[in-house]
Amino acid sequence: MSIRVLLVDDHVMFREALRQMLNLDASIQIVGELGDGADVVQAAEQLQPDVVVMDVSMPHVNGIEATRALLASRPQVKVVALSGFNYKQFIVEMLDAGVTGYVVKSAAAHQLIQAIVSVAAGQTYLCTEATSMLVRTGRRGAQSDSRGSENKRLGQRETAVLKLLARGKSSPQIGTALHIATSTVDVHRRNIMRKLDLHNVAELTKYAIRNGLVDL
Repeated sequence: MSIRVLLVDDHVMFREALRQMLNLDASIQIVGELGDGADVVQAAEQLQPDVVVMDVSMPHVNGIEATRALLASRPQVKVVALSGFNYKQFIVEMLDAGVTGYVVKSAAAHQLIQAIVSVAAGQTYLCTEATSMLVRTGRRGAQSDSRGSENKRLGQRETAVLKLLARGKSSPQIGTALHIATSTVDVHRRNIMRKLDLHNVAELTKYAIRNGLVDL
């Protein structure tokens, strides 16, 4: 079954290039395109996309506001943020808005299809450039705060699970990597969320990156 994708980007030529590239993958079906975030909720209701590729910077309703509105209306839709800028503020704000994927436009040709497939499967995907940016800034910030006290609340196995979750691995994949049952992974994930007072994989990913727990 194809992954239904809605493209939202205000640059017509770039959007056309994305469509042509994505059309080459048989697992992806482009169901619509928008040039602004203002109509994304209505379009999603009509077109029923599985994944929305959302430009961050748009002139009227930007990607952050559009993502919040979209996920408030249709929380089952997955959003991949697409940005021409590798700024920490954009990455963090889009994660806060609820995206589960982030790709810079310079990496779109190589990583966007992987991002779409990953988020459609319930995983988190951050492109290499975005991950590197957050890890660098997270580690610098960690030197001046008390991140250690919070990390110590997690056991060794919980920390290992958290790292793999932040790298976009599914529960079965984590179970295979750590030689534990998938159900055990799910228990660890619930415990991690409870201990850290976090509520979804996107929040866990952001926490892990900010605290330097992700190994590149």
